[in-house]
Amino acid sequence: MKKILIPALVSVAPVLTFAQNTVDAYSLSQTELRGSARFMSMGGAFTALGGDISTLGQNPAGVAVYRSSEIGATLDLNFRSYETSTPYGSSKDNQTKVFCNNFGYVGTAYIGSGLRSISWGATYGRVASFDRVTNGYNNPTSTSLTNYIASFSGGYSASDLEFGKNYNPYLDSDCDWLSILAYTSGMINSRPGMPGQYQGLYQNGTVGDAMYTVRERGFVDQYNFDIGGNVSDVVYWGIGIGVTDISYTREAYYSESMENARIPADGGSTLTTGDAGFDLYNTKHITGSGWNFKAGVIVKPIQSLRLGFAVHTPTYYNLTHGYDAEVDYSYFDPSQAESLNNPLQGNEYTEWASFESRLRTPWRLMVGAALVIGNQAIVSVDYERQAYDAMHVKYQYGYGYDDFAPDDNVNNNIKDVFRAANIVRLGLEYRVTPQFSLRAGYNAQSCNVKQAAVDGNVQVLTSGTDTSFSLDDKITQYISFGLGYKYKGWYFDAAYVHKNSERTFRAYTNWDGNIAPSAKVKDNFSSVVLSVGYKF
Repeated sequence: MKKILIPALVSVAPVLTFAQNTVDAYSLSQTELRGSARFMSMGGAFTALGGDISTLGQNPAGVAVYRSSEIGATLDLNFRSYETSTPYGSSKDNQTKVFCNNFGYVGTAYIGSGLRSISWGATYGRVASFDRVTNGYNNPTSTSLTNYIASFSGGYSASDLEFGKNYNPYLDSDCDWLSILAYTSGMINSRPGMPGQYQGLYQNGTVGDAMYTVRERGFVDQYNFDIGGNVSDVVYWGIGIGVTDISYTREAYYSESMENARIPADGGSTLTTGDAGFDLYNTKHITGSGWNFKAGVIVKPIQSLRLGFAVHTPTYYNLTHGYDAEVDYSYFDPSQAESLNNPLQGNEYTEWASFESRLRTPWRLMVGAALVIGNQAIVSVDYERQAYDAMHVKYQYGYGYDDFAPDDNVNNNIKDVFRAANIVRLGLEYRVTPQFSLRAGYNAQSCNVKQAAVDGNVQVLTSGTDTSFSLDDKITQYISFGLGYKYKGWYFDAAYVHKNSERTFRAYTNWDGNIAPSAKVKDNFSSVVLSVGYKF
């Protein structure tokens, strides 16, 4: 499908194009605390420790710490709770998910006195899960989605937006699809005497409300292939390649009801004041794959101290996007008797859109230190920096493999909306007996969204016909506890992990002093994680 190009119009930059966008780049680039039960129970603070299957996706030098081979797997029972709050009430949704969070193999071969050993490994790990639900209700609203659409639709002629003989505006024009959908359904209408200019349903004296439900599901899975070496039991090095798979589906429902709105009447030929209502349904699906490279080192200057360092390149994704939308509408003129055209109602829908894009996620840099107290205790601390403001997207402008160009609008918007995130991880382990251990951990990530964007003072670019988005606005925290048991070559680990995060949902971006319906959302996740493995 050809690239849709939209010129800058009126006072709002166009935000709905056939290209990757700020919100999708952000959603697909996030990572979570996931891995083996031991790794998660210690907050993921393993940059300087190694010796755990999960470190193959963190510091590849951790594979060189192994003194034997290992195979292991992890089961994650996940309890999710979402609470959406507005000044007009709150709603909750709960989910329970079970999946294999991590499994892998590590092999070790001894070489000699200098290079003591070479270790290699392959693991699967779930980096992120997109499963969540957002429900909300705003009453009253101070504007309408239709007015927002009208603000960036100026410049299109009415004949470009409507169907004609052998003419399909979705396929035969360069018009924004949401503008087409809104015009054909009466959500926006031409301004009398002002060709190419449009107005929404909301006017002075309008009283309206808004309701929304967004369901997201999907995952980012990563397969890690690492190799590392042990030099004199002092320096441990490692390199690795990660191969990732993405599947993301978003289903968004948005509804408005209004009284004293500016509505189409007489079959759409005139405008009057009356009651309006519409239900907008959006479906988006993104799939793709990518790769990254990582390298790291762990140094043990003395027996009780370990220092670690690792760097990850961005993950480079090739993505396929698809979306469509549908709207049900109804307009009633209370001054006229109910007739064939009163209420004026119906259904409109878009074509199915499909296009390709490329995404470069943030690079990652991490350092760590661990204190090993005899054979009884471990204290470990990590610091990591993720450069979310360095995300970069390209759009497809042709049909060749290299027909991609940077999307400057989106890349500049990324820098306006996001900043680098700082992550601190702390892990503790105490060996009660040679076989039994207790563990605890803490993990905190700073908000990676700039305050102006959190406050709604920065335009946020979306794509397709779904204008809604969520941005984190608080520190994301994990608190974890766990225990472990060893029997001969076997190990059995368990962990409880609680995650707390908060975000702001907006039905569309604020513009020109108009405030979109929004809600505060608290995401509380609790996981029971079980790992079993064998060392040989």
